[in-house]
Amino acid sequence: MAVLSSRILDMLFLLFLPCFCSGQPAPPLLRFSIFLDPSNMVYLRWDHDEQELMTFELQVNTTGWVAFGFSPHGELPGSDIVIGGVFPNGSIYFSVS
Repeated sequence: MAVLSSRILDMLFLLFLPCFCSGQPAPPLLRFSIFLDPSNMVYLRWDHDEQELMTFELQVNTTGWVAFGFSPHGELPGSDIVIGGVFPNGSIYFSVS
């Protein structure tokens, strides 16, 4: 689980690195996408490379935070969860559990 958590942090860092470096969001080229809810407020984009490295982008209409889970069996117990958001001062945070 620690290896998966480390990979998730690496993916999130790589996903958001262009935003921090340029000040402008640079959308990654991700081939797959789907809305995860009937009101089209949660949009997931993803892709993988030849080494099976997965890249995710989650767009959510929210008031400050979002959580996203990974599970080999489709249930919450035992899953890896990424929580991210924006503090009132505009700084961004991420946590993996």
